[in-house]
Amino acid sequence: MDGLADLLDGPRARGAFVLRAVMASPWGLRIEDEVPLTLVAVLRGCPVHVPDEGPPVVLHPGDVALVKGPAPYTFGDDPATKPRVRILPGQVCVDPDGQIVDQAMDLGVRRWGNAADGVGDTELLIGTWHGESEVSRPLLAALPACVVRRHGQCDATMVDLLAAETARDEPGQVAVLDRLLDLVLVSVVRSWVADGAGFTRGIAHADPVVGRALRLVHGHPEHPWTLVSLARACGSSRAVLARRFTGLVGEPVIGYLTRWRLALAADLLVGTERGLEQIAREVGYSSPFALSAAFKRHHGVSPREYRRRTGRPADVHARAF
Repeated sequence: MDGLADLLDGPRARGAFVLRAVMASPWGLRIEDEVPLTLVAVLRGCPVHVPDEGPPVVLHPGDVALVKGPAPYTFGDDPATKPRVRILPGQVCVDPDGQIVDQAMDLGVRRWGNAADGVGDTELLIGTWHGESEVSRPLLAALPACVVRRHGQCDATMVDLLAAETARDEPGQVAVLDRLLDLVLVSVVRSWVADGAGFTRGIAHADPVVGRALRLVHGHPEHPWTLVSLARACGSSRAVLARRFTGLVGEPVIGYLTRWRLALAADLLVGTERGLEQIAREVGYSSPFALSAAFKRHHGVSPREYRRRTGRPADVHARAF
C-alpha cells in the first residue's frame, strides 16, 4: 500500500449527510455541526467561505472545498452578510431566534435552501462525514482547516455523479452516496497532494527509511514491533530511524505505533462485530485485557462503552470488556 493509500484507507462514509443547497441572495449559513470533515462543491454561483480565523475564500463554479471541523465557520453570498441560519449538531437548522427551520427550507429529495422557486443564484453540493472514523485521524491531522481545489484541478466526474445521485431515491441509495462521497474525497486529496501543498506526511512516506517503517506498521500492526526490530527491518540503525521518524512524522515511532493500533481497534469496534480477543490479536496486543487497558487510557472509555456509544451492539465476546 502506498503512502497516500495508507491515509485514505480510513475515511469511509456511513450514512453520510449529502444534499444540494439552493440559495437565493442575500444568504448566510453559520456551520456549527461539529462534524470532522465537510465537502462543498460549487455547482452554481460564487459563495464565500468565511473561517473564524483567516481571510474569506471566494469559490467559483467547479471549485471543491474540504473543510475540517469541528471549529465553526460561515458560508454566504458575501462576507458582510449576517448568517440567517445556523446548522447545529445533527444537521438541525435554526434561525437567529432559535426556531427550527428544517421543514420551511425543504425543497424535495435531498434539496434544501431559501430559494422559494427552487432555483436560486447559488447551488452547492454538500457532503459530511458525520462520524469520525478513528483511522481517519492521520488524514485529518495532515489536512489544513480548508483545502480548495479550483475548477480543473481534480476530476469533476465523481462530483457530477454524486450530484446526479442526490436526486434519486432508490433502494441502496445511501450506500451509493457514501461510496461516491468517498471517491470525491480521494480525488480531491490526491490532487492536493500532487500539487505538493505542504503535505509533510507525503514527504515521510517518500523517505526510504521512514516510509518503509510506516508501511510495515500500517501493513502489519499485529507484529510485535520494537524500535530495534523495526529499524532492522528497514535496514537502519535504531538511532537513525528514531531521529528521522520523529522529524518527519512529528512523534516517536512507538507512540505512532500505539496510536495507530488503537485507531485500528476503534475502527474495528465500530465497523465489525468482532470480539475484543480477536481485535487484540489483529492490532498487536497480547490479550484483550492489555488492549482494553491501553484503549481506556487513550480514549477515556472502555472498548465496550466505545462500541455502545457508536451504536454497535456488543457481541458475547465483547461483554467481557
